[in-house]
Amino acid sequence: MKMQFNCSNGQMDKSKRRFLKHFIRDQLSAIIRGVQEGAQTADKKMAFDRYFDSYESSYALTLAYPDDILLETARRQGVETEGREKSEIIKELFNKRGGNDYRF
Repeated sequence: MKMQFNCSNGQMDKSKRRFLKHFIRDQLSAIIRGVQEGAQTADKKMAFDRYFDSYESSYALTLAYPDDILLETARRQGVETEGREKSEIIKELFNKRGGNDYRF
């Protein structure tokens, strides 16, 4: 391995080695952090989607909306209701009104 010397004082130039050492460490940290954040986001999305998978799991939210109010709200928000389950309509309304901010 070739050593680099600074011509002015005869010392080995450690700045490149230090730079590479920190650069690699910082890049690996950023990659790991990104993977962890992505996994957390995916877990939250799966939990959110599971909540609306069945009527039983989203019972409290679907019960809170009487059908006539739900259909009127959906119409005003431009949500298609024909042939859809109540939980699907509520999920879309929830997402349209910023529900992604409150994922659990």
